[in-house]
Amino acid sequence: MLPMIRRNSSDNWLPDIFNDFFDNSWMERPTYTAPAINVIENEKEYEVELAAPGLDKEDFRVHVDEDNNLHIEMEKKSENKEGKKHGRYLRREFSYEKFQQTLLLPDDVDAEKIEAKVEKGVLNVHLPKKEKIQKPEAIKQIAIQ
Repeated sequence: MLPMIRRNSSDNWLPDIFNDFFDNSWMERPTYTAPAINVIENEKEYEVELAAPGLDKEDFRVHVDEDNNLHIEMEKKSENKEGKKHGRYLRREFSYEKFQQTLLLPDDVDAEKIEAKVEKGVLNVHLPKKEKIQKPEAIKQIAIQ
């Protein structure tokens, strides 16, 4: 049996079962949505990728603090665009108005050479590793007398 289509003063065309699914107290609603983060390592570097669809480089701040922590902050300052929509949100989960992530940098990261850029909806933070200096073997031969 198909669910009844409800029509009321708000002209909601959704079937009752659909509304029951989204308007239930058993369904936990997140208070915020955090973007996905990938961390990749190879011989020469680490790469941090943060999903940032719809954000520009002006929406980000990236810095390293005195404790060698990498801070990634983003804040989307947007005007109310609800008036431009031809309807209302029934469920809205992809919203990143403000977010901060702190990552402890490994000791082998060259903090002076860190770079960041936003490209195709992804913030990429390039963390080059310090160059390993090959020390000559410090073996001292001792003459036996």
